[in-house]
Amino acid sequence: MYYGRASIRLGSRTGLPLVVKRTLATTSYSTPAPHPSRITDADVLAARTYCANLLQKFDSPSYTLQTFVPPSARDAYLSIRALNIELARIPDLVSNPTVGALRMQFWRDNLTRTFAHTPPKEPVAILLHHALQSLQERHPDMTTSVMKGWFMKVINAREQYMDNRPYTSMDALETYAENTYSTLMYLTLAALPLHSMAADHVASHIGKATGIAAVLRGLPLLAFPPPPNHHHNSSALVGGGSGARQGSVVLPLDVLAQAGVKEEEIFRQGAEAPGLKDAIFTVATRANDHLITAREMLKNLQQGKDAGHDFEHEGEEGHQYNETSSKGPSQADEIERGFGVLMPGLATRLWLEKLEKYDFDIFRPELRSREWRLPWKGYWAYSRKSI
Repeated sequence: MYYGRASIRLGSRTGLPLVVKRTLATTSYSTPAPHPSRITDADVLAARTYCANLLQKFDSPSYTLQTFVPPSARDAYLSIRALNIELARIPDLVSNPTVGALRMQFWRDNLTRTFAHTPPKEPVAILLHHALQSLQERHPDMTTSVMKGWFMKVINAREQYMDNRPYTSMDALETYAENTYSTLMYLTLAALPLHSMAADHVASHIGKATGIAAVLRGLPLLAFPPPPNHHHNSSALVGGGSGARQGSVVLPLDVLAQAGVKEEEIFRQGAEAPGLKDAIFTVATRANDHLITAREMLKNLQQGKDAGHDFEHEGEEGHQYNETSSKGPSQADEIERGFGVLMPGLATRLWLEKLEKYDFDIFRPELRSREWRLPWKGYWAYSRKSI
């Protein structure tokens, strides 16, 4: 349990990410042509390579974990995660909010055209279009309108915090994580396709944990932005860009106030700022609690039991379920089918364990290094269906 800051017990209750820089910027942000050229097999192959390389360079855990996503949904997974990177890079590439808003609109327009079957000649859009076509060929009666709405939710959430403003509260940070990282997982589940309250519910908790951890991991680069040509691989991507000329501290304001942390002290003293480790511990605790909840739910669902609590987002767009999907033994089968999509929970757990190891010193460089244990830990977790 989180008895105190010196010890996080990740297996019991109480109490994956940085910004990327200007390399690999092959996407053009000009207005998409109204009549795109025909998409060829060579275009799809090039788009797949582009998206995979983007993940390998800037989001290595997602690159590693693609192995556990069913092959039929892998192109969707790559395009979804690549879009997340492209959105996260925008604040680092623009000089003012107006240009940033235009680039966010560029992606809205790209997605609108992609879902209208007229994708622009842009790698992420091409691969996503190919994935959607494949999905609808396998499931002709399936509609993808909900997926489009989820993509727009991710863009809107990213845009809201594009200026690196702090989260007003811990709940606001949690909402951001739900609207970004949880929603990325809903999109991937939909691409299987799997419409399951059990899987969505677990994904919601894992996504919240991952999103909160992403903000923690990105804190050093936001507080002390590196030189313009610097980039860093990360286990996930925080909401704003590290290229901001003015350092930012995006931790929830209520947590900072409770811990007595002053922003100027962080800029002066870094990890030694009074109360900072306590604030990091508080935020990490919330992420850890979501992981604990997800693990407890998985055990219950795999045994044919109830999840243990209601899904707070049931009834929202894309989260309406029939009786067979919301209760009974079928939930265990649904978790089995969707487990590969839930694997980011493992990467987040490994990072939180490392954060504990270094006594919540968020500025330790080891916290931004590649997790060498993830491949074999991933194989072990997937084979046992446990994160």
